[in-house]
Amino acid sequence: MKAPILFRRDDTLSAADCLYWKDLLYRVIKVGTELEVAPPKATPRPQFEEAVRRTLEPSGSFERLGRYGVFDVMTEHAGIEVRVIGRQPYFSALHKQYTAILRSLADNGGRPRSTCGLHYHLLAPGLGEPVPEIILANLWNLVRRYAPELRFITSGGVSREALTRHRTYCSHVEMVQHSPGASRMAEIQQKLKDSRSVPEHQNFLNLENLEFDAAGNVTLFDVEFRFPDADLCPLSVTAKAFLFLALLLKAVDLSQYGVIHVGKIEEWRRKIALLELLNNNDGDLATSDTRGVTDDVLDELRSGTHELLDLLAPTFDRFEEDEPLDVLLTLAATPISLLRAAGYDWPDIETYLQQRLAPDEATGLDEIDRRLMKHIDLGEWGACADAAAWHWQAARELVLTPQELERRLQRLDQLRGLRWDVRQGTLVFTH
Repeated sequence: MKAPILFRRDDTLSAADCLYWKDLLYRVIKVGTELEVAPPKATPRPQFEEAVRRTLEPSGSFERLGRYGVFDVMTEHAGIEVRVIGRQPYFSALHKQYTAILRSLADNGGRPRSTCGLHYHLLAPGLGEPVPEIILANLWNLVRRYAPELRFITSGGVSREALTRHRTYCSHVEMVQHSPGASRMAEIQQKLKDSRSVPEHQNFLNLENLEFDAAGNVTLFDVEFRFPDADLCPLSVTAKAFLFLALLLKAVDLSQYGVIHVGKIEEWRRKIALLELLNNNDGDLATSDTRGVTDDVLDELRSGTHELLDLLAPTFDRFEEDEPLDVLLTLAATPISLLRAAGYDWPDIETYLQQRLAPDEATGLDEIDRRLMKHIDLGEWGACADAAAWHWQAARELVLTPQELERRLQRLDQLRGLRWDVRQGTLVFTH
């Protein structure tokens, strides 16, 4: 992070508290989405909505996932909104789910118009105690500090002149004015509620669903990231869920030291200027006018987005999957908007991102790997005198050279973690 500045606070968390809250939030946070699409041309919206409803079979309950994990299909100004039930992120499971949902929308002719968005909710149901206010303050200021870059990496327009949709749907106008250095987060929520310039639910980062106790800590945690544009690429939709979770977990880390500042005055003014270039109401139809986003500005946005991802990279290690960060790094260089402007359709974009992930043969497991895992899980080579004896027995039974066995163990270590258990005399998985 360049030139970090921190507001001093009396409520900073201890290192132990940070470990506790990172672990707790990682376990309980659910990421839910609202996918907006328009009907095919010349197709009445009610007809399209009913077709999607039949296909996706919404459960109507947050306790029943249904076939696709969809809560409801609702009428929206853009067409329809598919509300996907929140779940703890696991990349392959989420990608499979969104592949099925987005394919069904495409098969029914759904298309993302400039009025369509993609909203992400971070929810923490059933917490046993309030979330410390300083964590929310750091999340708020992380989003403010990197707002242009977040708007860039989640942009989904179809041309260089219209990289994003209207600011109306995800306004930054109020957000840039309110700092947790001057106000508590409950006060900022009230200011957003009272504002006449921006409807509360249309803020860049929407706080309307939060509830606070008398001390200002969060008793009901539900924040909504409203700025991503509509997206029909499963890899992209999935990776962004991890981006927003990583922002929250990084906010916990920062809460040991204070509240992160948005930056020095000239840097902050430049951030606001970049936001105005990306997020305005000056384009045709319902788009922003992004003609001022020159190649030099794109390079500036790319640099800032990589700075953000570098800051979050250690947090991504917690997810134990490389795909989210790999996808985001690709989008940091070429977001969906630039791919669409270059003529890519949605299947092309999915293929483009897939090709930039590690090939299956580098991360997949073959039959010998599965046999090795089985022996370790069942403890079938226990009571060995030391690790060298265990390696000798494993290599002999699997008919592997020592070098090949070591390569396979390294892969399993990355996947599930390995350690030597002296008492059992065998290697064991740590997770």
